[in-house]
Amino acid sequence: MKESCAICKDRSCAVSILNDSELELLEQNCSEGMFRKDEIIFHQGSIISHIVYVRTGLVLEYLKGNSGRNQIIQIVKNRSYLGLPSLFGDRVNNYSYKALEALTVCYIDINTFKNLIKTNGNFAYEILVSVCQDSLNSHHRFLNINAKQTFGKVADALLYFARVIFENNTFELSLTRSDIGALIGISRESTTRALNKFQTEGIIRTTSSKFEILKPHMLQKISESG
Repeated sequence: MKESCAICKDRSCAVSILNDSELELLEQNCSEGMFRKDEIIFHQGSIISHIVYVRTGLVLEYLKGNSGRNQIIQIVKNRSYLGLPSLFGDRVNNYSYKALEALTVCYIDINTFKNLIKTNGNFAYEILVSVCQDSLNSHHRFLNINAKQTFGKVADALLYFARVIFENNTFELSLTRSDIGALIGISRESTTRALNKFQTEGIIRTTSSKFEILKPHMLQKISESG
């Protein structure tokens, strides 16, 4: 049975603003879904009919290039919405999304979501803040990536995981070395070489998918020097 939006512990800041009648409308036009690790939530190019709210888990956002190689855009945390860039655009999803771990999501009817934006200014404000933050984060990260060499890029990625995604210097990451490379625009070999160097120098400790940043100040210096 779906949990009430009014008491959901995973609800977003935007939903927390809604009044009782708006929450009831949301509940009537919302359904839950679950995904296993590596399942596709929706594909780039598909028609958007729902906004997907990620209640728990991490999601990989990516673009499929003409060469068939995926360009990873970002990792999306829980309590985030998927599909917002297409909300008032061409109704086609501009990105693909894949579950990085087991997920719980809510499907919100797109017309209901639009209606809440039009009729509740505070709700619309919170959604706009979310879109702007994602856009700025991606913009600054891509600018940094283009301006840096391999070691600076890998240092940036590790700091991004620790500070933005996990908010902890110790984390378990469900990304391959190839995925990390695709996120920052370098090869798997270059990614592995940089991680091995950081580990040899005692800056990080890593075993397979587990990472521990031992000297964040050193990683910051590498990031800054590029």
